[in-house]
Amino acid sequence: MEKIGVIAGNRRFPILFTQAAKAHGVSVIAVAIKGDTTPSLKKYVDKIYWLGLREFSRLFDIFKEEGVVKIVMAGQISPYRLFSKEVQEDPLLRELLDGIENKKADTIFGEISRRLEEAGFSVIDSTTYMNAYLPNKGSLTDREPTFKEWEDIYFGFDLAKEIGLLDIGQTVAVKNKSVVAVEALEGTDNLIRRAGSISRGGFTLVKVSKPKQDMRFDVPVVGLNTVRALRAAHASCLAIEAKKTLFIDREASVKLAQKAGIAIVAV
Repeated sequence: MEKIGVIAGNRRFPILFTQAAKAHGVSVIAVAIKGDTTPSLKKYVDKIYWLGLREFSRLFDIFKEEGVVKIVMAGQISPYRLFSKEVQEDPLLRELLDGIENKKADTIFGEISRRLEEAGFSVIDSTTYMNAYLPNKGSLTDREPTFKEWEDIYFGFDLAKEIGLLDIGQTVAVKNKSVVAVEALEGTDNLIRRAGSISRGGFTLVKVSKPKQDMRFDVPVVGLNTVRALRAAHASCLAIEAKKTLFIDREASVKLAQKAGIAIVAV
C-alpha cells in the first residue's frame, strides 16, 4: 500500500485530506504539531506522531523510519508562533528562519520543502485527492451578488492578486470600491473581524490564489469558520477563486450564508 506523510497543521484540512487519501487506498502517516493540530486527527490516520515546534526536525527521521517518500503539508501553523521561543529551540527551524531572506509564507514553506526534497522526500500538492473541495465557477448560494457587489468583487480580485504577488496575503475586504482591509499574518478570520469593525458591515471579502501559487502549500481555504466570521461582521458577500480555493464544510457553510443573507460566488 502506498504511504503518504502529512505534516498536519490546524483546523479540518488535515482530516479531510486524510479521508480523501484513504478513499484512494493510501496509508497516511501524520506528524501533528502540538498546540495547532486537532487531537481528533488520530482517529483518521494510520499512525500519528506529536511534535512541538522545538522538536520539529525530528519529522525527517520519523518519515524515513516509516518508509514515507511523498509528503503533504496540510493546514496552517499559527503565524504568531514564528515569533515564539520554541522555534529557536529547534536547530533546523532556527537555522532555517535565520538564514532566509525574509519571513514571507512562500519563503518559509519553500525552504522547508527544499530541505525535505534534499533529504530524499517528494513534497506533493496539498490539493491531491481534493478536487471535490475546489468549486467551479458560479454562485454557490441561491442569492447571487448584486451589481454593486460585483463591482467590488472585480475591484477586489485584481487587488488581491497584487498582494498575492507580493506574498503579503491572499484576501482583501472591499466596500463601495474602497479597500477596507488587507490580509497579512493575522489570517482571514481576524481580517474579517477588523473589516467589520472598520466598515460597519456590508463589505465583500475576496480571496484568491497567488499569481505564482505553489500548490504544495499555503493554498487558500475557506469554510464554516469563515462564514461564521462573515456573519458576525455583517458582511454581504464572499468571492473566491474558482478551482483554486479549497471550500471546507461547503454544505453547512452555504446553509449558514443563506440564512445570513451572504452571497457566495466562485469567480
